[in-house]
Amino acid sequence: MKTKPALELSDVKKIAAAAEAEALKNQWAVSIAIVDDGGHLLWLQRLDGAAPISAHIAPAKANTAAVGRRESRVYEEMINGGRVSFLSAPELRGLLEGGVPILKDGQCLGAVGVSGVKSSEDAQIARAGIAAIGL
Repeated sequence: MKTKPALELSDVKKIAAAAEAEALKNQWAVSIAIVDDGGHLLWLQRLDGAAPISAHIAPAKANTAAVGRRESRVYEEMINGGRVSFLSAPELRGLLEGGVPILKDGQCLGAVGVSGVKSSEDAQIARAGIAAIGL
């Protein structure tokens, strides 16, 4: 039987704190979601001033990045490139940039999804969170 790394609560808290710090540094009101490798929600926070819908979009982006094992922006780019049939893909709900997988040694540990500002800024916040655990 193989073993694989997994996120622990201490990792999730570090990711969340770093993502929040990045958002606050830039004065961005966002929601931040962290999921495990199966896309199950481990953390959700909505910063003051973030739109209520962002608390639904952030977990969807994180889920898509985790189960798809790639950034959610890849799906957005496919659809924008004309492959609209991809909208029917099962279990992929957050097909917008801002979901970033947490990868270690080729294994997906989970993902971070952010919503509330420009998609590239959402992804910036997610990456800042992931960097806090050295990945």
